[in-house]
Amino acid sequence: MKTALRVSLAQIDIEWENKQENLRKLEIKLQELSGKTDLVVLPEMFSTGFTMQSHLFAETTNGETMTTLRQWSKKYNLALTGSFICSEKEEFFNRAFFLSPNGEEHFYDKRHLFRMGNEPKHFTAGDQRCIFSWQGWKICLMICYDLRFPVWCRNIINEYDLLLFVANWPAPRNKVWDTLLCARAIENQSYVCGVNRVGNDAMGIHYSGNSALYNMKGENLVNFIKDEEGIRTVNLDLDSLRSFRTKFPAWRDADSFSL
Repeated sequence: MKTALRVSLAQIDIEWENKQENLRKLEIKLQELSGKTDLVVLPEMFSTGFTMQSHLFAETTNGETMTTLRQWSKKYNLALTGSFICSEKEEFFNRAFFLSPNGEEHFYDKRHLFRMGNEPKHFTAGDQRCIFSWQGWKICLMICYDLRFPVWCRNIINEYDLLLFVANWPAPRNKVWDTLLCARAIENQSYVCGVNRVGNDAMGIHYSGNSALYNMKGENLVNFIKDEEGIRTVNLDLDSLRSFRTKFPAWRDADSFSL
């Protein structure tokens, strides 16, 4: 069992609706990270930007984007997570992925679609959470707007150790983003990682990043400069998380409920 985990937050700009260019730039970054990290976290819809042209840019989980990422995961010996536009049975999903070098993979369809951006008109909402074990860590995948809904994010009896949010979260709501990431970490006694993009999209929306990784005490373990495109790697320790949960077992007093 691996108690230490190196997580790299890739706060990147995204070329609007340009898969080939976004993939090209990503491989350069992965080459540099090979041997230096275990997991690379990408923003939401990393290959297209937050476009509602789902019918034009959707792929299957065996399409070019996922096939390419599988190859890179193995080649550079690191796991990859983010989201892409997926098509399945004539429906479109904002689908998060987790791909590991040994071929293990997991997928999660965004539950809370961003109605203010018309996402429900172009995508189908998921209805299943995705929690899995990898290298001794229990990991939960979430996407952007899911962050606002604590019931959906609830960590019941420590079922996960690391909660991941991939996002395209606009700059005017940065305070909300940062506040909720910290809150989710404290209330769930878990590491919480949120990776957001930088730059401007074709809709005139500005993203300043503010990617963060909070520990169970609500301490931010990484700092990005506003509007900075870059990658930060953080070492997480599972033993310290378990020790804190033992010494301060607030999770034992949580209210029971069912989704």
